[in-house]
Amino acid sequence: MASGQQWVLVEMVQAFYEAPAYHLILEGILILWIIRLLFSKTYKLQERSDLTEKEKEELIEEWQPEPLVPPVSKDHPSLNYDIVTGPPSHKIIVNGKECINFASFNFLGLLDNERVKQKALTSLKKYGVGTCGPRGFYGTFDVHLELEERLAKFMRTEEAIIYSYGFATIASAIPAYSKRGDIVFVDEAACFSIQKGLQASRSFIKYFKHNDMEDLERLLKEQELEDQKNPRKARVTRRFIVVEGIYLNTADVCPLPELVKLKYKYKVRIFLEESMSFGVLGEHGRGVTEHFGVNIDDIDLISANMENAVASVGGFCCGRSFVIDHQRLSGQGYCFSASLPPMLAAAAIEALNIMEEDPNIFTVLREKCKHVHKALQGIPGLKVVGEPFTPALHLQLDRSTGSRESDVKILRSIIDYCLDRQVALTQARYLDKEERFLPPPSVRVVVTVEQTEEDIEKAASCIREAAVAILK
Repeated sequence: MASGQQWVLVEMVQAFYEAPAYHLILEGILILWIIRLLFSKTYKLQERSDLTEKEKEELIEEWQPEPLVPPVSKDHPSLNYDIVTGPPSHKIIVNGKECINFASFNFLGLLDNERVKQKALTSLKKYGVGTCGPRGFYGTFDVHLELEERLAKFMRTEEAIIYSYGFATIASAIPAYSKRGDIVFVDEAACFSIQKGLQASRSFIKYFKHNDMEDLERLLKEQELEDQKNPRKARVTRRFIVVEGIYLNTADVCPLPELVKLKYKYKVRIFLEESMSFGVLGEHGRGVTEHFGVNIDDIDLISANMENAVASVGGFCCGRSFVIDHQRLSGQGYCFSASLPPMLAAAAIEALNIMEEDPNIFTVLREKCKHVHKALQGIPGLKVVGEPFTPALHLQLDRSTGSRESDVKILRSIIDYCLDRQVALTQARYLDKEERFLPPPSVRVVVTVEQTEEDIEKAASCIREAAVAILK
């Protein structure tokens, strides 16, 4: 053992003598630097002079904390809202004045329907006002299960899940499936609830130009090339396309047949947000899949709120059972929010009954939409944005003033002009600093089945007069 150690020592001495001079110099410098670091102080103690109590008090008085929130003018539109008295049905009382309602998303006129109200009242007496618990903690009532079964049957899917808050539906569904490292291809015009869902997912987001399938395919091809460089990573990366049926911010329809082709070509999943198209498009109101004749099984997940056509509260997702069941474990809005009040679930069930009993209501709505779209054409200084069959159109300024704030004030003046003449319109609202792609300011004109031809002509005439008077 000793002879072996001596031999190693001899080898080390021999290697030392045979090493090049520059090598020995470099090692010597490194050894000296390490010794210096070990024995030198890493910082210098600075002399300080203790402050007197008076000086401390003066410094404290001078210090001003930064504001918790940025200053907001009291004239900000969000702080000055119109007050509604009574139900926002066909006629709505705004600031004490009765008006024709062109502002509420009550597309099918079910908000003030007697059958719906009676069912809600009966449920209120049976179950009480709320639930006071999430679905997993004594918040699952029999009426919730019935509504989920009815929605699945109506949409012709295997299963459905309901949420108590419409905004939280897609915002919870996206992060339930898409995680950090996954890739989501999203239309630039996606609504704010989708944006919040994407943010919560922490996935890699790629935006494509609005309804531009060539731009989407370009992104998909680029991703395909990236995947070929790292096939091991590609095998565990999930890819999604997220679109809306009818876009809330643009009032046009997604090209669903082309999206389905791209889905199978590039092996991605499609999430379809149908809050504006459910109960609107299709012969039976089943949405954009029925409108285009696309097999609903080609869509991996459909979500919609029940706050528009159904005139209730909350939202739902539907699809295959194994997809929906995952949300019962991972959908944050489902797991942690108090469940939908039973009276609102009962109201939604009765609304579905009416929709199934009278599918002609969807034809009537589409005809009214076309009428409104045509009546709004040619208004000086304003342009109509949206498809003729969509129930929530936008009126934008033909020429912007160059200032968003000024544009908003001009459009608000048009709304006030119409409100004084008993036509209730609304302005599209956005969180300016939060929106990924901020849409231009607009007046939103909402169509419902309850509006008569006389109402439509009156509203169009009023908007025209306002435009002539204000946009001189």
